[in-house]
Amino acid sequence: MSDKTWLFTSESVSEGHPDKVCDRISDAVLDAYLAADPQARVACETLTTTDHVTIAGEVRGPDSVLKDVEQIARDAIKDIGYDQPGFSWKTAEVVCRLHAQSSDIAMGVDEGDKGEEGAGDQGIMFGYACNETDELMPAPIQFSHRILRHMAEDRKSGKQPGFGPDAKSQVTLKYQNGKPVGVDTVVVSTQHAEGVSQDEVREMVKPYIEGAFPDGWSLPDDRLIVNPTGQFIIGGPDGDAGLTGRKIIVDTYGGAAPHGGGAFSGKDPTKVDRSAAYASRYLAKNVVAAGLADKCQIQLAYAIGVPEPVAVYVNTLGTGRVDEDKLARTLREMVRLTPRGIREHLDLLRPIYTRTAAYGHFGRDATDDGGFSWERTDLADELARTFGATQAAE
Repeated sequence: MSDKTWLFTSESVSEGHPDKVCDRISDAVLDAYLAADPQARVACETLTTTDHVTIAGEVRGPDSVLKDVEQIARDAIKDIGYDQPGFSWKTAEVVCRLHAQSSDIAMGVDEGDKGEEGAGDQGIMFGYACNETDELMPAPIQFSHRILRHMAEDRKSGKQPGFGPDAKSQVTLKYQNGKPVGVDTVVVSTQHAEGVSQDEVREMVKPYIEGAFPDGWSLPDDRLIVNPTGQFIIGGPDGDAGLTGRKIIVDTYGGAAPHGGGAFSGKDPTKVDRSAAYASRYLAKNVVAAGLADKCQIQLAYAIGVPEPVAVYVNTLGTGRVDEDKLARTLREMVRLTPRGIREHLDLLRPIYTRTAAYGHFGRDATDDGGFSWERTDLADELARTFGATQAAE
């Protein structure tokens, strides 16, 4: 078993992918409501197709935000970079079908026992961390995001204007003894300007591949596959309809860990689909950062209207250095895992969600304004002291 080797693959999609356009719009609407009222309730879904956007869902918040929804959508599309025949921030029809939150749901959420709000829905949420990268993320998804993020930065800055907004990446890594040791295959499909040949697109992509991986990792030229179907000029919602929440594996761990099934984008933090997924990542990351395990997977389960999770499960996947049952009890003592407890601990009632809509909700840097607060490792020292372990895993 010690010399076991395998290949593992993850994919990412760019901010201009049609589903990610929808995530971006939904999260921008959410941020607008939270900026106007931190206690707003939002469940916003977006659909896009050729020159059309429909925004629907349930909200409870200032009526004044509704009049801004069309402009919020246009601004999001403009920032992504869509001003092309078939989908443009200037000409797309924007239809808003947001309406008041169901009174039944509101009653369950707002009137929980003991002064606590209940969970906004039933469901299971997973968090995961591992020591494959500095960000404590699985390497294949982290590298897939990196390729597309850097391509988008250069497209938007004008450094590489030949790229279009719509793109996908896929990274296959070689593993040995449980660790990534090299890259086997990379696939990139990117929208491009008219008149740019497939060979030219390949040369445009190469520097982003070379810059994505650790020093010493090389990719044979025949293992880089770029735009395998050929021409990719028509992209985004004009090429394929988009929906909010259809890229949940891209949003999380690239298939290296389970996903509970609920999407994140467009949901305010009373929805445990989002907040509890962030909390479980936060806890798992701190376990690994504390040196208690090389890998940690955490599951939280909730019932609608019930504040406390009905179950907390910790699995260190054979890499743990402490008792998992004791670890689960300790984590519950350190962080109150009710919707309100999570929200307060991670300070989630802020307009911080638009930035999460592309390139992953995890493996990002926590920011001074509260963004990506679930990526902090501020529990690691206490965990290490509690279990008498070294603070940091290798």
